[in-house]
Amino acid sequence: MTYKMTALHPIEKRILYHLDKDDSLTIEALSQKSDLSIDQVRRGVERLKFKKLVLITQDSSIFFELDDRGKSALLKGLPERRLVIAIQLEPDKGIATVAKSQAFEKDELGAAIRIARDQNHWLFQASGDSKRANLRISQSISEPSAEEQVIERFRNVKRVSATELNDLEKKGMELLLRRPNYVKRIQEQIVTISMTTNGRSAAAEIDVLESHRGEFIRSEASAEDRPGTIAIDLHAAVKVAYPGKTHPLTDLIAEIKEIFVSMGFTEIEGNIIQTSFWNFDALFTLQDHPAREMHDTYYLSGLANVEEIATKEQITNVSKIHNKNSINAWDIRESNRLVLRTHTTPVTLKYLADNQPDEAKLFSVGTVFRNEKVTKGHLSEFFQIEGIATKPGASIRDLMGLQTEFYRKLGIQKVRFWPTFFPYTEPSLQSMVYIESIDKWLELFGMGIFRDEVALPMKIRNPVLAWGGGLERLAMLRLGVDDIRTLYSNKIEWLRSVPKCQL
Repeated sequence: MTYKMTALHPIEKRILYHLDKDDSLTIEALSQKSDLSIDQVRRGVERLKFKKLVLITQDSSIFFELDDRGKSALLKGLPERRLVIAIQLEPDKGIATVAKSQAFEKDELGAAIRIARDQNHWLFQASGDSKRANLRISQSISEPSAEEQVIERFRNVKRVSATELNDLEKKGMELLLRRPNYVKRIQEQIVTISMTTNGRSAAAEIDVLESHRGEFIRSEASAEDRPGTIAIDLHAAVKVAYPGKTHPLTDLIAEIKEIFVSMGFTEIEGNIIQTSFWNFDALFTLQDHPAREMHDTYYLSGLANVEEIATKEQITNVSKIHNKNSINAWDIRESNRLVLRTHTTPVTLKYLADNQPDEAKLFSVGTVFRNEKVTKGHLSEFFQIEGIATKPGASIRDLMGLQTEFYRKLGIQKVRFWPTFFPYTEPSLQSMVYIESIDKWLELFGMGIFRDEVALPMKIRNPVLAWGGGLERLAMLRLGVDDIRTLYSNKIEWLRSVPKCQL
């Protein structure tokens, strides 16, 4: 489709006029050359793109900038360089004395020694001397390290592009990125505008003079191009309307809650801040279990008094179970530590312990926290779906039936189960579901029956069937997303593309 010049807005003509002089321009460059605002250029480019007169190309560029410690290193030198210089000036003094004179921060000295000795080989142990204080200077001290060469690149510039680094500097940048607060990695999207073949044909028709009012007009204009006339493009699409709607995750949460209620379950809620007693101890996670380490759990400052949120009998029963099954004695101070809950089960268990129901069907959809690096497959904060059912004589077959019905109501027809291990259930099963859209079997929710070590200390009489998993994983399958971060990115294009009704 070709467009008559009368069907183009003056802003569109001006953009084509300047693009005709260059192979491609960024939005900012177009704004500067055409004397149009950024918003005017963006709107004009979108209209020209729809008319197939321009192409929009998006490229990602990576830049680096110095952070606080990097700026300090640019002025004073990296800690390992300051250390070896100080030792060189006063070789007879111990490292502790040298460190005080250089005013190293608390976490700098150990790292400076390790890097200077093991990585850069600037220091070596004197022969026959096992004391670290008697390290000696090597001849390689005169050679700048890869990190120093990178720091020096920022001497006269604020930022450095990743494409400007040579191989040695790339290695140095990788090492600096591992150090906290030395270098910031910045990724920017660069949008470039270029003309199509049709766009160049349209631009060739523009014979423009810039009037005193700053408008573009054609020379020897026809009557329809005279000032005051309006050109109407009958081929232009109508404006797309984007009505407001709830977030796809909010819709999925509502759907899951409706499914639980339809199966006779009741929702329960609880605090996201829990004591280690309910989050770990009561669920038979021993106090020396790796899952309780700082790198897996978010601990909060301050302590709770577990005696105020659990009965004396519950505390005694749990301590006996731990002392029986662990080589280390159970410590109530460890139970008092506050955590951001790592699952919703502590809320469920406390409800069962406090209410002692003979029969119950409970569920929760709540936020949980794990001290994990955010990647395309992991989040540090996410929603967990959990279902609990208890009654006299409840069995693993009942649990499999409940889980199969739950999946069926979600539109998943094929389900498999196989044995696995979870710390507080026995027996335990893992479910696998068949997703027709991708023709694959995928692992989804885990399930099991509460162990006696969990149920008996709380005087829970009947078997407790439990299952649960991450809401976001289910959302990724439902919405066809392969990066979990997309669910929380708030990208307006993606949010608009998700249909309100999933067919």
